Amino acid sequence: MRRIYFDHSATTPIHPEVAEEMQPYLTGNFGNPTSMHYFGRMARKELEKAREKTAGSIGALPGEIVFNSGGTESNNMAIHGIAMTNKNRGNHIITSAVEHHAVLNTVKALGKQGFTITILPVDKYGLVSVEDLANAMTDKTILVSIMHANNEVGTIQPIKELAAVTKSSDAVFHTDAVQSMGQIPVDVNELGVDLLTISGHKIYGPKGVGALYIRKGTRWKQTLFRGGAQEKLRRAGTENVPGIIGLGKACEIAAREMEQESFYLAGLRDKLIRAVMDRIPHVLLTGHPDWRLPNHTSFCFEFIEGESMLLSMDMKGIAASSGSACTSGSLEPSHVLLAMGITHELAHGSIRITLGRDNTAADIDYFMEVMPSIVERLRAMSPLDQETEFAMESECAACKVSTTCHRQI
Repeated sequence: MRRIYFDHSATTPIHPEVAEEMQPYLTGNFGNPTSMHYFGRMARKELEKAREKTAGSIGALPGEIVFNSGGTESNNMAIHGIAMTNKNRGNHIITSAVEHHAVLNTVKALGKQGFTITILPVDKYGLVSVEDLANAMTDKTILVSIMHANNEVGTIQPIKELAAVTKSSDAVFHTDAVQSMGQIPVDVNELGVDLLTISGHKIYGPKGVGALYIRKGTRWKQTLFRGGAQEKLRRAGTENVPGIIGLGKACEIAAREMEQESFYLAGLRDKLIRAVMDRIPHVLLTGHPDWRLPNHTSFCFEFIEGESMLLSMDMKGIAASSGSACTSGSLEPSHVLLAMGITHELAHGSIRITLGRDNTAADIDYFMEVMPSIVERLRAMSPLDQETEFAMESECAACKVSTTCHRQI
C-alpha cells in the first residue's frame, strides 16, 4: 500500500544529515560533558558547537541558549521561571485562548497559586489583537506568552507588534516558536522577544530535545529541577549530548534551507487548498488565509466526525491528524477552533494536513483521488447529515431558494 505522511506538525523524520551527525555520539564518543577528562572534554566541545548553531539560527548569543527535553519543558521553564522570579513585583500573566496546552495548562496552574491570569480572545482566523493586549496590560503584568504560529490552524501571530506592547512596561514576552521554526524567519531581535521555545523533532531533529532562548539580562531563575550545575545552573541534569548535537545540526539545516523549502511547500499547500475547496462541498478552511505557515492546511468538514475521516484515510495509507497530537484521544473538540467561534458540531469534523520536505504534488493528487469518496461515504452514513438535509430542504421550500445557499459555509 502507498503510504503518505501528512502530519509534520506532530513530528518530522530525522534529516539524514542530522542522523549522521548524531551517530558517533551514540557509540564511541559517549563522554559526560561535565567530566573533566578527555572523554568529557570532547563531549563538551561538541555540545558547545551545537549551542552556537542553535543560537545562530535565531540570531541569539550562544550563552542565551538553554538545552532541555523539548517544547513542553521549554514553555514550563519560561513561564514558571518568570513568574517565580518576578512575583514580588507583580502577579499578572497574559496569554491567548489558542495556545498549546503546554502553555495554557501551565498558566492556569499558576492561577491557582495566587497569580492573576488573562486569556486573550482571538478573531475568526485565530489572530490575537494588538489592541486587546494593550488594553489587558496593567502595572502588575510580569509576563505575556503568545505563540508565534498555531499548531492546529497554522495562523501566524503579529509577534513583533505584540512584543512591542510590553516594552512600555517591565513585562517579559515569551513566544512558543515550535511550529514556526524552520518554516518562516525566526529572529529573536527582529521579533523583540525575551524568551523563545524550540523543539528538535519539529524541524527534522530528534525527539526528546529542545531549547529555551533567554535574552541576556532577563530576570529568570530555574524553578523546575533541583540537581547539578549543568547549563550554567539553569537546567539540572546530564545533557542529552547526541540529541543536542542533532538539534544543533537541525537548526543549522533549517536556517540554510528554509527559504527554498518554504517556497516549495507553500506551492503544495495552495494546490491542496484549491483542490479541497473546489471538489468537496461544505468545507471550511480554518486559520488565516494569508498569514499561515507555508506547510499548513486545516479544514472542517460538515456532517462528519474527524476521527472517522482519519481512520478512513489511514486505511488508504494517508497519515494526518485532527489537531494537536498532544490531545489525541480527547472527546472534546479543539479549544483552538472553539476560540475562533466555530461550533462544537463543526469543530468535531476537523482534520489537519501538514506537509514536509519529502511530500510531492503526486501525494496531493493521490489524496484528492481518495478523499472525496471518503467524505461522500461518511456523509451518507451520518444521521446529522440526513437531519440537516431535511431541515434545509424545508427551509429552502419556504423561501424558494436552492439548498446550496443554506448549506454553504
